[in-house]
Amino acid sequence: MNEYLLSLKLTNKAEATITKYRWILERFFSECLISLEELTSEDVLTWLNKFSAGKNTKTLNLFLSTLSSFFRFCLEEEYLENMVMKTRWRLKIPQGLPNYLNEQEYAQVKLAAEKLPFRDRALVLFLFSSGCRRAEVAKLCIENVNLDRRTAEILGKGNKYRQIHFSVECAIVLKDYLLTRTYEKRFFIYE
Repeated sequence: MNEYLLSLKLTNKAEATITKYRWILERFFSECLISLEELTSEDVLTWLNKFSAGKNTKTLNLFLSTLSSFFRFCLEEEYLENMVMKTRWRLKIPQGLPNYLNEQEYAQVKLAAEKLPFRDRALVLFLFSSGCRRAEVAKLCIENVNLDRRTAEILGKGNKYRQIHFSVECAIVLKDYLLTRTYEKRFFIYE
């Protein structure tokens, strides 16, 4: 299990993902007391049937995905002779509609943002125009923002950098904000 988790770390998986996978595998092996060499599809299915009582579809698919990935690793490393997971065990998850603001709600937020201080207004406009996650904006450094080209380099999921663009209006408000703040802190959201 530790080799598998190390391989996830080496492939640049997020720390939260590795932690969740560790928890799932520890739970499986603490409740299914059959050794890896003797484990069969029926054993895994029996455990899954016991575990699935009262669980939602997403949780079950997360467990299936984690176990499948782990057993695939074990097969490649020759710890197992046969794959013990079956693809037919996957559950169909209905696709929900994405949540977004309609035009009226968007206009209301922009109007409310005009009354905010430069910092807060810059944050709102940056989030709207860039599509960044809030955690990405919280880690954004001043040196990674180019106001002339209206771009920023964001550290996203999996500690990977990506280029994003933001609006002209956002660039103007950001420029005004940066003129008012002190540069003791590296991150642009702090004063």
